[in-house]
Amino acid sequence: MYLTFSPSGRALYYGDKALAGLRELGELRLNEREDIPAQAELIDAAHDCQVLISDRRVTADAALFAALPQLAVLMRCAMDIRNIDVAAASAAGVLVTRASAGFGNSVAEWVLGVMIDGARGISRSVQAYRSGATPAIAMGRELRGSRVGIIGYGHIGRRLGELALALGMHVAISDPRSRPDDARIEALPLDTLLAQSDFVVCLAPAVAETENLMNAAAYARMPPGAFFVNASRGNLVDEPALLAALDTGHLVGCALDVGRAADQMPSAELAAHPKVIATPHIGGLTPPAAEHQALETVAQLAALLRGEMPAGAVNEAQATRLAAWRALHT
Repeated sequence: MYLTFSPSGRALYYGDKALAGLRELGELRLNEREDIPAQAELIDAAHDCQVLISDRRVTADAALFAALPQLAVLMRCAMDIRNIDVAAASAAGVLVTRASAGFGNSVAEWVLGVMIDGARGISRSVQAYRSGATPAIAMGRELRGSRVGIIGYGHIGRRLGELALALGMHVAISDPRSRPDDARIEALPLDTLLAQSDFVVCLAPAVAETENLMNAAAYARMPPGAFFVNASRGNLVDEPALLAALDTGHLVGCALDVGRAADQMPSAELAAHPKVIATPHIGGLTPPAAEHQALETVAQLAALLRGEMPAGAVNEAQATRLAAWRALHT
């Protein structure tokens, strides 16, 4: 098997426990490059591997599957598989698996942190002091009693709702596929949620229907002085519209852990804006969250070797290379 994580990536996202688990299951080959290997280099490194365990940076297309005829399983150590051509994998007979979410609490805590920062101007004060200036003294806003609107009520949204309620916030959600499981949380149409929220937190999935979901019209519906948070994907945000809403003062600020820059990072122009709190896609980067997904890939591989199909499989019916690979281990 071949693991695409770089040395620094393994230290952050995979860990010794998961590496040891893989080695117990078979021969493991590691990527020793820090940058993303070109496809030709990846093919050369994994040319005789039956299993490829991939981080989020690697793109897998028809050319990759054709050049790796022994590859039976492509395991993504993440939920997001948009840069895997699943149709091409299916046509080639390669099984694709994904990891489940283990970062709900981690991201929810990040959201609370940036909401407090934005409401109290903590980063602005720190930056002023560090530059030798005297910070402006400004009135802050308490989270208690404020209204938070959560767009997308999945694993992260549910945990964020619990934490927000514990702080005394009024919580509303908008999600056409999910309903609140707490009577204190109100389900609203998106337009109503935007109009009634002091904080709007975007946690919706990145699909065709949510492309530029947060556009000029969406920001205009938010109350003057509202604060926007994106912890989902950059695809959901119309960046020029967000910049305009910040520049006009309609939004008091925003926080971004994702964006349209490489590797899902916040875009440089937005990250440098004085009203933006930006972090480099680390909302879900805590030891329990990283270990959850890494160990899940180990568990998936162990299940496959036992002849079972893991829950994270996305194209089981088309995985025709799997039988030949399993035959080698029986």
